Amino acid sequence: MQLNYKVFGEGDPVLILHGMFGTLDNWQTIAKKLAEHFMVFIIDLRNHGRSPHSDEFDYTIMANDIREFMENNWIYEAHVVGHSMGGKVAMQLASEEPDLIQKLAVVDIAPKTYKGNHQTIFEALFSLDLKELESRKQADQLLQEKIDSYSVRQFILKNLSINKETQHYEWKMNLPVIHGAYQHILDKGNLSAPFEHPTLFIKGAQSNYILPEEFETYKTYFPNAVLKTIEKAGHWVHAEQPKLFLEVLTDFLLN
Repeated sequence: MQLNYKVFGEGDPVLILHGMFGTLDNWQTIAKKLAEHFMVFIIDLRNHGRSPHSDEFDYTIMANDIREFMENNWIYEAHVVGHSMGGKVAMQLASEEPDLIQKLAVVDIAPKTYKGNHQTIFEALFSLDLKELESRKQADQLLQEKIDSYSVRQFILKNLSINKETQHYEWKMNLPVIHGAYQHILDKGNLSAPFEHPTLFIKGAQSNYILPEEFETYKTYFPNAVLKTIEKAGHWVHAEQPKLFLEVLTDFLLN
């Protein structure tokens, strides 16, 4: 699968993988700053952004997409950064192909299975009649009935685009497949052999996706892992505290 991507800078390669409902655009600001030190690739995972859609959608398949991406771009080894679902893709790749990853940074997600908390969002998205939709503003007003958070609505609405042929709105993401695979997305993946290379887990202080009291159990899969917490940040650490996030990530990757 030919994944959509953008690249910035020169130097050792860094791959950045977004979370569920996300796109590479969510990471463009961070990528441009990191590009002062590295060649940074931001990538749309399958069924997201401008990458192809497919009925096949699990962590093993997505990790293989990244392995193929590296081969196609002559990348033999890279630092890999993954947020949320993208962090689980990164961990899966590290488990299966450890020699491809020099350093691994996992942003606000853990190697464990989660209970779902996106059902209201899915219901809101499926409730939109895209053929009748006239504007993003109207979409925001309709979503507001089920999604209180303005920032979450704006994050979701970045997935809306206009089909040039029909002139109707459509989702860039493959919403039905993502919804159908949601239980798998919550799963920890098929982690097997420990990844021995340096690993950084970055936690938003106001997020409960990573629990410090569980951190020692993460070392079953990532024995050389360390945990850094970003204050005054929730799950979208990189968007809420970009300066602090960049300082922590850059220091890890450079040293």
